Amino acid sequence: MKKQVLDFLRTAFPFICVIVLWRLSVAFWNPAGILAIIPIFYCSFVRPVPWFALFSVIFCFLIDYRFDTLFYWTAAYCLFYAINGFQNFIDLSRLDKNALNVFTVFFGLATFLLALFEFNVSNMMRAIWLFAWTTTLYFPITALIKRVGNDR
Repeated sequence: MKKQVLDFLRTAFPFICVIVLWRLSVAFWNPAGILAIIPIFYCSFVRPVPWFALFSVIFCFLIDYRFDTLFYWTAAYCLFYAINGFQNFIDLSRLDKNALNVFTVFFGLATFLLALFEFNVSNMMRAIWLFAWTTTLYFPITALIKRVGNDR
Protein backbone atom coordinates (compact mmCIF):
# COMPACT_ATOMS: atom_id res chain seq x y z
CA MET A 1 0.00 0.00 0.00
CA LYS A 2 2.83 2.39 0.91
CA LYS A 3 4.58 1.72 -2.42
CA GLN A 4 1.38 2.49 -4.33
CA VAL A 5 0.96 5.80 -2.54
CA LEU A 6 4.60 6.74 -3.19
CA ASP A 7 4.27 5.81 -6.87
CA PHE A 8 1.14 7.93 -7.12
CA LEU A 9 2.86 10.90 -5.48
CA ARG A 10 5.87 10.53 -7.80
CA THR A 11 3.55 10.51 -10.80
CA ALA A 12 1.46 13.41 -9.53
CA PHE A 13 4.38 15.58 -8.39
CA PRO A 14 4.83 17.55 -11.67
CA PHE A 15 1.12 18.39 -11.66
CA ILE A 16 1.20 19.37 -8.00
CA CYS A 17 4.34 21.46 -8.58
CA VAL A 18 2.62 23.48 -11.32
CA ILE A 19 -0.45 24.07 -9.16
CA VAL A 20 1.62 25.15 -6.14
CA LEU A 21 3.86 27.49 -8.14
CA TRP A 22 0.84 29.03 -9.84
CA ARG A 23 -0.98 29.52 -6.53
CA LEU A 24 2.09 31.11 -4.88
CA SER A 25 1.63 34.24 -6.91
CA VAL A 26 3.40 37.26 -5.40
CA ALA A 27 3.78 40.53 -7.31
CA PHE A 28 7.57 40.78 -7.19
CA TRP A 29 8.79 37.20 -6.77
CA ASN A 30 6.24 35.26 -8.80
CA PRO A 31 3.98 37.62 -10.75
CA ALA A 32 0.82 35.87 -11.95
CA GLY A 33 2.35 32.53 -11.00
CA ILE A 34 4.83 32.70 -13.91
CA LEU A 35 7.25 30.34 -12.15
CA ALA A 36 4.80 27.56 -13.03
CA ILE A 37 6.16 27.87 -16.58
CA ILE A 38 9.31 26.05 -15.40
CA PRO A 39 7.70 22.67 -14.64
CA ILE A 40 5.35 23.22 -17.59
CA PHE A 41 8.34 23.51 -19.92
CA TYR A 42 10.38 20.77 -18.27
CA CYS A 43 7.62 18.17 -18.04
CA SER A 44 6.35 18.89 -21.54
CA PHE A 45 9.59 18.95 -23.49
CA VAL A 46 12.59 17.67 -21.51
CA ARG A 47 10.99 14.91 -19.44
CA PRO A 48 7.61 14.32 -21.09
CA VAL A 49 4.87 13.28 -18.69
CA PRO A 50 1.71 11.62 -20.05
CA TRP A 51 -1.27 13.99 -20.33
CA PHE A 52 0.89 16.93 -19.28
CA ALA A 53 0.47 18.86 -22.54
CA LEU A 54 -3.26 19.38 -21.99
CA PHE A 55 -2.62 20.30 -18.36
CA SER A 56 0.06 22.75 -19.51
CA VAL A 57 -2.26 24.49 -21.95
CA ILE A 58 -4.82 24.95 -19.19
CA PHE A 59 -2.26 26.41 -16.81
CA CYS A 60 -0.74 28.64 -19.48
CA PHE A 61 -4.25 29.98 -19.95
CA LEU A 62 -4.54 30.53 -16.18
CA ILE A 63 -1.20 32.38 -16.19
CA ASP A 64 -2.58 34.53 -19.01
CA TYR A 65 -5.69 35.19 -16.95
CA ARG A 66 -3.66 36.40 -13.98
CA PHE A 67 -1.17 38.29 -16.14
CA ASP A 68 -4.08 39.98 -17.93
CA THR A 69 -2.67 38.95 -21.31
CA LEU A 70 -4.99 37.49 -23.89
CA PHE A 71 -3.66 33.98 -24.74
CA TYR A 72 -0.05 35.19 -24.83
CA TRP A 73 1.64 32.47 -22.76
CA THR A 74 -0.76 29.87 -24.12
CA ALA A 75 0.14 30.83 -27.69
CA ALA A 76 3.88 30.88 -26.87
CA TYR A 77 3.63 27.40 -25.34
CA CYS A 78 1.56 26.01 -28.24
CA LEU A 79 3.93 27.56 -30.79
CA PHE A 80 6.97 26.04 -29.09
CA TYR A 81 5.16 22.71 -28.75
CA ALA A 82 4.47 22.74 -32.50
CA ILE A 83 8.04 23.76 -33.36
CA ASN A 84 9.42 21.02 -31.11
CA GLY A 85 7.08 18.48 -32.69
CA PHE A 86 8.17 19.31 -36.24
CA GLN A 87 11.90 19.39 -35.64
CA ASN A 88 14.02 16.30 -35.17
CA PHE A 89 17.51 17.80 -34.87
CA ILE A 90 17.52 18.55 -31.16
CA ASP A 91 16.48 15.94 -28.61
CA LEU A 92 15.64 18.03 -25.55
CA SER A 93 15.62 15.03 -23.24
CA ARG A 94 19.33 14.41 -23.92
CA LEU A 95 20.60 17.97 -23.44
CA ASP A 96 22.75 18.80 -20.44
CA LYS A 97 21.66 21.05 -17.57
CA ASN A 98 18.04 19.97 -18.06
CA ALA A 99 17.89 21.94 -21.35
CA LEU A 100 18.41 25.24 -19.56
CA ASN A 101 19.72 26.92 -22.73
CA VAL A 102 16.55 26.02 -24.67
CA PHE A 103 14.39 27.27 -21.80
CA THR A 104 16.26 30.58 -21.72
CA VAL A 105 15.62 31.03 -25.45
CA PHE A 106 11.93 30.16 -25.07
CA PHE A 107 11.31 32.25 -21.96
CA GLY A 108 13.65 35.09 -22.91
CA LEU A 109 12.08 35.58 -26.31
CA ALA A 110 8.56 35.43 -24.88
CA THR A 111 9.39 37.86 -22.07
CA PHE A 112 11.18 40.26 -24.42
CA LEU A 113 8.24 40.33 -26.83
CA LEU A 114 5.84 40.88 -23.94
CA ALA A 115 7.93 43.84 -22.75
CA LEU A 116 7.98 45.31 -26.26
CA PHE A 117 4.18 45.36 -26.52
CA GLU A 118 4.03 48.28 -24.09
CA PHE A 119 7.59 49.54 -24.13
CA ASN A 120 8.89 51.74 -21.34
CA VAL A 121 11.86 51.55 -19.01
CA SER A 122 9.84 50.13 -16.14
CA ASN A 123 8.46 47.26 -18.22
CA MET A 124 11.88 46.49 -19.65
CA MET A 125 13.47 46.38 -16.17
CA ARG A 126 10.62 44.18 -14.95
CA ALA A 127 11.18 41.84 -17.90
CA ILE A 128 14.91 41.64 -17.21
CA TRP A 129 14.25 40.86 -13.55
CA LEU A 130 11.63 38.24 -14.46
CA PHE A 131 13.97 36.58 -16.94
CA ALA A 132 16.90 36.55 -14.50
CA TRP A 133 14.81 35.24 -11.60
CA THR A 134 13.04 32.53 -13.59
CA THR A 135 16.19 31.22 -15.26
CA THR A 136 17.95 31.19 -11.89
CA LEU A 137 15.20 29.05 -10.39
CA TYR A 138 14.98 26.74 -13.40
CA PHE A 139 17.71 24.34 -12.33
CA PRO A 140 16.63 23.89 -8.66
CA ILE A 141 13.00 23.29 -9.62
CA THR A 142 13.87 20.83 -12.38
CA ALA A 143 16.36 19.06 -10.12
CA LEU A 144 13.61 18.66 -7.52
CA ILE A 145 11.21 17.23 -10.11
CA LYS A 146 13.94 14.89 -11.32
CA ARG A 147 14.80 13.75 -7.80
CA VAL A 148 11.20 13.12 -6.77
CA GLY A 149 10.57 11.22 -9.98
CA ASN A 150 13.74 9.12 -9.43
CA ASP A 151 15.16 10.11 -12.86
CA ARG A 152 18.77 10.51 -11.74
